[in-house]
Amino acid sequence: MAEERIMPQLVMRRAHLQGLPPVELPAGYTLRTSRAGDGAAWALILNESFGGERTIEDFQAIMVNDPAYRADRIFFICDPDGYPCATASAYRSAGWGEQVGFVHYVACRPAHLGKRLGLLVSLAVLHKFVEEGCSESVLFTDDYRLPAIKTYLRLQFHPLIVHENQPERWRLLFDILGQPEGMQTLEMRMVP
Repeated sequence: MAEERIMPQLVMRRAHLQGLPPVELPAGYTLRTSRAGDGAAWALILNESFGGERTIEDFQAIMVNDPAYRADRIFFICDPDGYPCATASAYRSAGWGEQVGFVHYVACRPAHLGKRLGLLVSLAVLHKFVEEGCSESVLFTDDYRLPAIKTYLRLQFHPLIVHENQPERWRLLFDILGQPEGMQTLEMRMVP
């Protein structure tokens, strides 16, 4: 599947936040929230994960200037040397409602792939939503992000159909992932 964004982006929903497992990191890795100076690490993680040339200014514009911003909502997993290598954020979007958490910008540096860091940092975000009183969670993803989609399915996210082009896109994805039964989990809802 080509790395080309098809619009609108795919939406996935976790209808509840009950029964979350603990965040158990690989030996030597640590979890923390954002602190001053993390913009460069955030940009590097996203650039290595998604491509592009994000900067500290992008971190300011995209993350800090967002109405949902709080430093304790941006998570980093740090490698044994203490350098951030994976990130995800626990944001909110008024269009989804007060009880819905929005998983934002999940990424992991390629040198650390295979350690389930994307799953673990996303799980930390889900725990944050529970702490903040959310009852469910949503996220956006792209068709070509197959490892991310597999991770989200493991975290009990399911497709949320928001456009008429998406059922066929999901059928193709479930065929590629070897999960045709996933079509039974499609939920129709038009996003505000």
